[in-house]
Parts: sequence; structure tokens; C-alpha cells
Amino acid sequence: MDQIANPAPGFQRNPDKIITIEPYVGTVTVRAGDTVIALSTRAKVLSEAPYPAVFYIPFADIDFDRLRGTEHSTHCPYKGDATYWSVLPAGETGQNAMWAYERPFDEMTEIRDHGAFYASKVTIEATPG
Repeated sequence: MDQIANPAPGFQRNPDKIITIEPYVGTVTVRAGDTVIALSTRAKVLSEAPYPAVFYIPFADIDFDRLRGTEHSTHCPYKGDATYWSVLPAGETGQNAMWAYERPFDEMTEIRDHGAFYASKVTIEATPG
């Protein structure tokens, strides 16, 4: 059996937990008002009950000139430590609007170098391809 270098403690405690990550076939656009923050045909959809599905967009498809890193962070026992960015064109509403797991646990490496946005803070449009 392969040894996992950075295993998720959540999966060790709860091996029946299911988190799926699949490619989204189509285009995902993220806007703050009229300003496009991200545009991708390479987004991934992460599904984890009981939460709504979330689009993870490759860093290369995100306009980081319109974001500012913050000191906010959170921890998920399944994914790892999340860092956050504020969306500058969204003002106060855009505080900590994007997060990413820059060094996710081994089971979640598919979302490394991808960011996700809170739908309550920006407009996320998914157009099937």
C-alpha cells in the first residue's frame, strides 16, 4: 500500500466521508459588478454534502491584480488550511471573497493552485459547454 505523506486527519477519523472533484464542462465567469475577476474553461466542481457544490478555478484563470491577500485563514480536516483574498472592486462586500488551499492534504491535491469564491460576495456564472 502506498504511504501518504500529508494525509487528511478528517478522512482518517471518518473514512466514509465523500468529497468529489470533477471537471466542469463549460465556462465559469466570476464578476464583481461589471469587472471580470476570473474566467475559466478549466474549472473543477467540488461536491461535499451537506454543502452546495463549489467551483474551483485555476490560479492562471484568476485576475490576481484585482485581489488582495488577507490575514484570514480557516482549517478543514479534509482539505487543509485555506488562505483568503479580498476582491478589490467589490469593496466591503468583497472581503475574504476568495479562498484557496495552497498546500491541501494529499487526498485533495486536485484543488491545489485553484481558488474558489463565495457566491454571496461575487457573481458566479456557469455556462455549460
